[in-house]
Parts: sequence; C-alpha cells; structure tokens
Amino acid sequence: MRFMFIIKTDGQQTAGPPPAMMEAMHAMAQREVAAGRMISDGGLFPRDAGAEVSIRKRKLAVTDGPFAETKEVIGGFAVFELPDMAAAIQSARDFMELHVEHMPGWEGVCEVRQIAGSQVQMLRGG
Repeated sequence: MRFMFIIKTDGQQTAGPPPAMMEAMHAMAQREVAAGRMISDGGLFPRDAGAEVSIRKRKLAVTDGPFAETKEVIGGFAVFELPDMAAAIQSARDFMELHVEHMPGWEGVCEVRQIAGSQVQMLRGG
C-alpha cells in the first residue's frame, strides 16, 4: 500500500528547519529508502513562488503567488510503501517526533493518506 504524508503548518514559519533537524530528517530518509519504504519526498518552495490554476464559473484562471492568507500551508510531502495504515501512522509519528525533539515550539500536522491506483503505473504496465 502506498501512503502520502502531507506536512502542513500554519504558514507563519519563515525560517527553514535548523541544521540538527535537517540532519535528523536526512538520517531517517536514508534509513527508510534503504529499507525500501520511502519512494519520494520533498519540501516545497514558499507559496509566493507558486501559482494556482483554478476553475470558477466554468472558467480557468491562473493566479501567481503570493496568495491570500490561509490557515494552513503544505510545506512538504513524502510517499511511502507500507503494509497498512497502522504502519503509516507509526511512521508519521516517528517523523513528527523529530520536530518535537529538534524544533521546540513548531506546530504542524502530518496528514496520512492512502494513495489510490496510479494512472502512471497503469500506463507504464505496472
């Protein structure tokens, strides 16, 4: 089963993670990749460097960042191959524990979502 972890914060975080947090995340990622569990991950550039493509009243619109204030901002993601939701939740807990240890005062959410069938995999014959 594949799961996506979506890391969300309140959008008020201006500085990136401290070096100790980056080292801890890198060590965890190396371990997860070596075990064949982590498939992909990445942090996201700030919202003001992005764009939104939306549909309103049946018309497409493109809006360049920065965007209006939001309550939550997606800061990063990871995709894992794990046996079940219980394993996914434990993995997310382990990751969030790094934040407790290395980023006191940081607040955020790691949303865990199972990934449905992949069109890309089907097109590739997988």
